[in-house]
Amino acid sequence: MNMQSKRTKIVATLGPASESREILKKIIEAGVNVVRLNFSHGEHSWHGKIIDTVRELSAELGIPVGIMADLQGPRIRTLVDKDVEIRTGEKIIISDVSTDFKSKIQNPKSEKNSKFILLDYPGIIKDINEGNEILIEDGLKKLKVVKKEKEFLEAEVLNGGVIKNHKGINIPDANFHFGAVTAKDEHDLEFVLGKEVDFVALSFVSNAKEIEETQEKMKKLLGRDINIPQIIPKIERKEAIKNIDEIVAASDVVMVARGDLGIELPETEVAVHQKEIIGKCLAVGKPVIVATQMLDSMINNPIPTRAEVSDVTNAVIDHADAVMLSGESANGKYPVETVATMSEIISNTEKSPYDDAAPDYLDKNILTDYASTINSAHELAKSSGAKAIVMFSESGKTARLMAHHRPDQLLLVATNNPKTYHQLSIVWGIATYLFQIIDGRGRAIDLALEKAKKEERLAVGDKVVVILGKIPDGKELALVGIRTIE
Repeated sequence: MNMQSKRTKIVATLGPASESREILKKIIEAGVNVVRLNFSHGEHSWHGKIIDTVRELSAELGIPVGIMADLQGPRIRTLVDKDVEIRTGEKIIISDVSTDFKSKIQNPKSEKNSKFILLDYPGIIKDINEGNEILIEDGLKKLKVVKKEKEFLEAEVLNGGVIKNHKGINIPDANFHFGAVTAKDEHDLEFVLGKEVDFVALSFVSNAKEIEETQEKMKKLLGRDINIPQIIPKIERKEAIKNIDEIVAASDVVMVARGDLGIELPETEVAVHQKEIIGKCLAVGKPVIVATQMLDSMINNPIPTRAEVSDVTNAVIDHADAVMLSGESANGKYPVETVATMSEIISNTEKSPYDDAAPDYLDKNILTDYASTINSAHELAKSSGAKAIVMFSESGKTARLMAHHRPDQLLLVATNNPKTYHQLSIVWGIATYLFQIIDGRGRAIDLALEKAKKEERLAVGDKVVVILGKIPDGKELALVGIRTIE
């Protein structure tokens, strides 16, 4: 299948299964638009080699490929010397690594019979209160805090099992004060900024302030406030759902990270929140990614389950900009087949009558004169029977506003900005052309049309709507017209 025939984009997480140049080339050709590097794993040397290889392949293939650096964030994990078996109904003591409670509990004169675990995040105890539930290892083990002291918590076991070392912890109702990035994140952030990645994903975001702090940190580290990576908050905390409007407003792109979200909230609510978040992003013209377990069975099997196919199909019908692969492409047995399968699902769905136009509205807070001009250009494309909408966009704003409408027409973008070229790889329906030397915006449009003809996207006689983006003096005005391909 020709990857250019699909309009919903694919994000693929890279790992041991997809690190070779040969596999990377195959998955890009199969339909990958953005690669995700998970900084919870791997050394900087590994990530740096992958980034360099992806950039080389993107140039070689003439396909824009975005690079997303996913920071680990404040992940809380268990810290135990040996496995701790807990039984439903019994009590367990919990502390963290900022206290010397471990030595006290091991003192024979102390509470020697108490079972205990440590949490590896310093000072975390102060943010946990009586009544909070503590979920361990994707919620398989569940505790409830029944008593809080200065240095420790006492919790009742609701769901028993064996607690192992370095297992993930979720505490849905705790009001954490982590800040925007951890010390590890800051170290990773400096590295990825030096490698000029296109997107930085933030894990366990709670509010807009954390996004804004990270934006300011990046500007300071880079010494500029343009052409910086776009921030992608991962919606995976209960608190993020409460603050979703301010998070969407502060974001460049939003990710519905259904893994931890399905732990922090009842699993039966996740699909509804997914649809709500996609709708909110559409209303303000922000790209949105649906992630986690989309084709999970293909980690070990060459074909997906019917339910997984339906999951991807529904994300496309809901007008998500992109769908994401995690373990399927990072560690699975069939990384290329998985990408090809996802591309095929997308293509078939987009051809169906169920993939209708998105709600044709924008939130009143972003209804500027410029957005109104783009709306008018979309209406012109519909009424004129145009085959494509061709845009010049230096920052990507024009392209994102037009993509919000999910038009039937091809969306072709000419840009002279390499950062925009790669960042538009996450936006629904956009095919981007990069021209290093441009003698005027009109010439850029001419070059884009010539390439589209060579690629057989356009043919002689096709009608196109042309948008030259903001006029050079920066006023809220775009130049719009109709051309016929010669």
